[in-house]
Amino acid sequence: MPDVIITYETVYETLRREKFRQEIQQLEPTFFQDVVKYLKEKKAILKSQKEKESIFAAQEIQKTQKQIENIYKILKELYERRETKIIQIALFSSKTNSKLQDPDLLLKEEQELFKKITSELDNFRKNILGNLLEAKIPQIPEDKIQETILKKEENKLIHFSKPVPKFLAEDLQSYGPFEQDEIANLPEKAAEILIQRNKANLL
Repeated sequence: MPDVIITYETVYETLRREKFRQEIQQLEPTFFQDVVKYLKEKKAILKSQKEKESIFAAQEIQKTQKQIENIYKILKELYERRETKIIQIALFSSKTNSKLQDPDLLLKEEQELFKKITSELDNFRKNILGNLLEAKIPQIPEDKIQETILKKEENKLIHFSKPVPKFLAEDLQSYGPFEQDEIANLPEKAAEILIQRNKANLL
């Protein structure tokens, strides 16, 4: 694939293709790194705009801030659509005992996700269906399937209206610190508490 410069328009087009095509779409191998670079540049622009004092600066701040909010929403939907397709591919692979036909369609991190899901499906198929077909009591594999793979945690995308120090959420993971106007995808309960305390708004 030719090199693609990450912009708001290219990320939106990437989502559009993923959304309206059944097959998972091939991305640049450096897609994640390129997106991170783009987001850092956008945040640097926003910070620079906030240091200026003028009516025009206020308008530019609002425009840049809205664009960052929208790009987070686009990235979240893009990830979830690809995640769903990867699970479907893994399910087919496990059922048919076949390998991934074109690994290059998945990013490196996605290939790891595919391998883990397929492995867990194979283990359960062997220990449950395999035992049933041999007139044996099904056995749960010792290595239980990770909830983070097949059960998506309910997260909320929020926009911070006030600075928030580092905190420990219900999943026992540390988050923050967060600055005013920053955007984050947090566990549902943590997000709800921040919203109730008027420190963030739901996007």
